[in-house]
Order: sequence, then C-alpha cells, then structure tokens
Amino acid sequence: MLNLVLFGPPGAGKGTQSQKLIDKYGLIHLSTGDLLRGEISQGTELGLEAKKLMDEGLLVPDAVVIGMISNKLDANKDAKGFIFDGFPRTVAQAEALDTLLESKSSAISGMVALEVDDDELERRLLLRGKDSGRPDDADPAIIRKRIKEYNDKTTPVAGYYKNQDKFTSINGIGSIDEIFSAIVAVIEKY
Repeated sequence: MLNLVLFGPPGAGKGTQSQKLIDKYGLIHLSTGDLLRGEISQGTELGLEAKKLMDEGLLVPDAVVIGMISNKLDANKDAKGFIFDGFPRTVAQAEALDTLLESKSSAISGMVALEVDDDELERRLLLRGKDSGRPDDADPAIIRKRIKEYNDKTTPVAGYYKNQDKFTSINGIGSIDEIFSAIVAVIEKY
C-alpha cells in the first residue's frame, strides 16, 4: 500500500498534484481541508466550529481530524493507498497518524514536500480566491497568517519524517508536469 504525505504550505499546489497522483496510482485523496469543508457544507456542529477556526486562519484540533481520517480509512479498506494532503501539520499529528496506521497494519511510505516561497504563495492564493469564493483565500492578512501558522507549526513535521528517512523536498515552482515528474521519480523509489 502506498501512503504518501503531500506536504507544503497553502497554495503550494498540493491539490493539483494530488489529483495527478490519484489518476496515476489509483490512490484515495485524503484532504483534511475537503473533509472539513464537507462537514461545513453539511452544517454539522464540527463543521461550524471548523469554519470559525479556518476563517481565522487557525488549525482544527487533532483529535477531531484523526477521528475523521480513521473513518475514511475504514470506509476504504481495499484502497491501493492514500494521499494525505494537508495532514499531518504538527509532529503530534504525525505521531498520531503513525499510531493510527499501525493499528490498521499500515504505515506512511514517504513525505514529499512542495517548496514555494511566501510571496509566490500569497500571489497564488489571492488568484485562487477570485474563483474559490473562500474567504481565507481572499484576504492578504489571513493568507499571511496561514503561511506563518504553517511555517511555525508544520515545518517541524519535515524533521519528523527526515528522522525516519521518509522525507523528500521538491521545488514547487515550475510547470505542473515538471513538478509531477519530480514527485513520481521520488515515489518510484518506494
């Protein structure tokens, strides 16, 4: 089973690359953002709380996200693997994910990090905000807060996977196909 963590700040291109990886490898896309947005669109209590936090550029509590991931894994027991997009965001989440996967006789195969500078991220997110309708993509102050939150809290996750020899950094600036080819070259080594 191929379980890939696709890592990078908001606007790095994780969603775009995830779709290409799903098409190539037949993986299940597990985006915590999509899971949370699904809860929001259903108007659940979790969704309302998540929306409030997301609109402020903050992260949703770990236990909630891990529970949602566990349910998704259980609902797709015959999957060829999963792409974890936007999760884990902290070392505690990475440890919890490892524990969850181990309880299901699985593990993370590797982490691929898309590296993009902050100015390019802000430009991409503002552009995306024109079409997405997401308030967190339209406000430069919230975008900067999201990028800072990523840099402060999620960058240590790279070290966690480096210690397991499961981390690879990819330049996230270039054509979609160039970036995809670089990711595939990494995956082919697993």
